[in-house]
Amino acid sequence: MEARGARKPEKALTTRFVETVSAPGKYFDGHGLFLRVRPNGGKQWVQRITIRGKRCELGLGSPPAVPLAKARQISLENRGIAMLGGDPLQDKREAAAELRFEQAVEMYLSAKLSEFQNEKHRKQWRSTLETYALPVLGPKKVSEITVQDVLRVLEPIWLTKTETAKRLRGRIENVLSWATVAGHRAGDNPARWKGNLSEILPKPTKVAKAVNQPALALSDVPRWWVDLSARDGMGAQALAFLMLTAARSGEVRGMTWGEVDLEAGLWTVPAPRMKNSREHRVPLSPQATALLEGLPRMAGSPYVFFAPRGGMLSDMSVSAVMRRMHEAQVKSGDPGYLDPRSKRPVVPHGLRSTFRQWAAERGYPRDMAEIALAHWIGSEVERAYQRADMLERRRDMMVAWAAFLRGEESEGVVALFSGAEA
Repeated sequence: MEARGARKPEKALTTRFVETVSAPGKYFDGHGLFLRVRPNGGKQWVQRITIRGKRCELGLGSPPAVPLAKARQISLENRGIAMLGGDPLQDKREAAAELRFEQAVEMYLSAKLSEFQNEKHRKQWRSTLETYALPVLGPKKVSEITVQDVLRVLEPIWLTKTETAKRLRGRIENVLSWATVAGHRAGDNPARWKGNLSEILPKPTKVAKAVNQPALALSDVPRWWVDLSARDGMGAQALAFLMLTAARSGEVRGMTWGEVDLEAGLWTVPAPRMKNSREHRVPLSPQATALLEGLPRMAGSPYVFFAPRGGMLSDMSVSAVMRRMHEAQVKSGDPGYLDPRSKRPVVPHGLRSTFRQWAAERGYPRDMAEIALAHWIGSEVERAYQRADMLERRRDMMVAWAAFLRGEESEGVVALFSGAEA
């Protein structure tokens, strides 16, 4: 007797029926092939077949990835194998067990990369796996990867590149977890940290401290700004706008004209482009607005800071401006633009720290400065009540920041906000 909800149509299924059916149940096509529709709307092809005297059900994939014609072809092939005394179920298991790690990486990334909103993050995901994991794990079957294999990847960089190694471990774990769920391996995940690699490798916090991005010293800001203002090119313009707004490089490089209201002096970054997935309003100082008004526009390109072919400007283009500015200073006999603590050359992301230090020393409220940087403020409960983004007060702050960059900061700014609390 068929399970409740089973349907036997008077004739074979059609492609249109497979695409449109939504009622839960089993819909038979003939020769043991049927379409299972779950209550949540999910669909799966299933074949009932007798293998060596034992009745079995084989999953044949899901539409639309496996269309009706393909499901029929697979089911016929399985019937032929079974009639000759073979075992298509075992063949399927063996084929799944043959998947190599390098193949699993590609299959995982093709399915998951679209979830990563940040283009830089997507590139880093692939880059770390290709650089460190694939040379060791690439040719190995995912079903045969062990803890020792994972250690061969991580141990050479665990003490010297701890942050990279930590992220790499998580990425290997995700790929192997996908492989397990997809039926390509079984058992515990050899890249799991808790109760597994944690018993062998030292804790990341014990071997490496978080290193902040090199920031520009406040005393160097005016001369750095003069240096930058003398440079041409889209990368230099993007870097200047980044400094004026204290925004992240990716937010600036992905900026489109549709996000800007020049008349209102406002840049609204949509939630999908923000690190915290929350819309962010950026008040533009007159200097920032003037910079935008003076930019060329490329027909067919939506980007404010566009690459030569009209696409989004690369992160390297902005970083290269910083590097060249530092190198030019060094060649002239100057120490260059160095972080006052680490003595490392300044990078674009470190300019946000420079702004944060300036805001703190000038007495601006903590929350105002943190909102300007698009950071989360307080606990989840506090954020639920604090919905104002202090836009006009932040506008005054950004005007004062632009004046500081030009070396024109007035003493009145400090007095106005002195002693203000978050």
